Amino acid sequence: MTIKNHGIGRWQGAGLMATTLLGTSIFILPQMTINIAQQGALIAWLLLTIAIIPVTLVFARLSALHPHAAGPAYFAEQAFGRLTGRVIGVIFLFVVPIGAPAAILMTFQFVNALVNLTPLAQLLMELGTLLLLFLLNYRGIHVSAKLQFLLTLMIVIVVLLLLGAATLTLSVPVPKTTFVEFDLIMLAAGLAFWSFLGVEAMTHLADDFKHPKRDMIPAMMIGTLLVGALYLACTWLLLEVPNNKPLAMAAAFNQLLGGYGTIIIGALGIAGGLATVNVYTASVARLLCSFSQDGIMPRYFSQKNQFQVPTRALASILLLMACVLIFTYVAKLNIEDLIAWVNGVFVVIYLVSMLSAWRLLPSNSRPLIFLGILLCLGLVYGLAAHMLYALILITSVTPLLYWQLQYQMGKQIEIASLKEATMSEPNI
Repeated sequence: MTIKNHGIGRWQGAGLMATTLLGTSIFILPQMTINIAQQGALIAWLLLTIAIIPVTLVFARLSALHPHAAGPAYFAEQAFGRLTGRVIGVIFLFVVPIGAPAAILMTFQFVNALVNLTPLAQLLMELGTLLLLFLLNYRGIHVSAKLQFLLTLMIVIVVLLLLGAATLTLSVPVPKTTFVEFDLIMLAAGLAFWSFLGVEAMTHLADDFKHPKRDMIPAMMIGTLLVGALYLACTWLLLEVPNNKPLAMAAAFNQLLGGYGTIIIGALGIAGGLATVNVYTASVARLLCSFSQDGIMPRYFSQKNQFQVPTRALASILLLMACVLIFTYVAKLNIEDLIAWVNGVFVVIYLVSMLSAWRLLPSNSRPLIFLGILLCLGLVYGLAAHMLYALILITSVTPLLYWQLQYQMGKQIEIASLKEATMSEPNI
């Protein structure tokens, strides 16, 4: 029997949710969206924050009513059958070991702001980071949840200090009437969607809450609203304190608070990046373990330690991440395209989850579900050609999973027939 004395509470869950969403991007993505859409970046963040609220509520309700380590894959299976559930689970299983290294690479932008590393030294430090993640997760996610709650408070304090300094030192802004193309706003929103990847990751951790039915929805909503407000605040701040530095938030900190911006923003960015990768590592390890128990993946990955952590699955996922980091180093891949491809896969996962909720949740949830579906379709439009990677991944794994499912069902029928024949034979 699993002991829940050390499970996650409401506020720890909110901190875990917030640091997962803030991650590497709170001090980087606002600058990137401004580069795309200028003043339209504020519109993009506002629209995305409003639109992600119904998605968060739907995921929270699904998790509260159907807590399971497989998260969206389990929802899809309950709504549309085993094949759909396996497809969603497997594409998530394959995209996180790519997306997490992308997050690590983003994190090391902060490291490079503090210390000028050679490419090889950076690779060695990235691989060392994976070892740290294994140690953090070995005793369970509740340990890092407490640390990440403190990290969230620190990020909030820094952003509030910057906003307070900006309010006191900047003149009243003159309303700007610059026309921004809708396509640029949607392109910025498609990129900004990376910041909200983590909403669905919390569904994998529903069983780690002490009281999932009571605490999941408040924790996820508090985390989402806090993060949306912080991204809007940072975007407004950079529009009012423009600069040409590679790390614009650090330069804004120096200008408004008199120095040490690179150190403080860099340290928080590094810690936030590790928090993001940490939660995804934990969630995908649990998914792999669940698939192993269901016979989709080899039984090897189902073993858990005394803290109920699937250590073999965890080690295997981290090893795959290490391979991706090494390949990225050798091939000199473009990280921006990598992020967009990952976003495309998650849009598919979110869309299928919303469609699953249409069947699984009570009818009074359907207005929220409909809004979630509209968000997913809007992001498909914004990502455009970058959705191709998701399409290739789905068309590649679906036939293989269909064959596996048919084979397993055939074996089950054969075993049942043999048992029936054995029982019908007369005793001699």
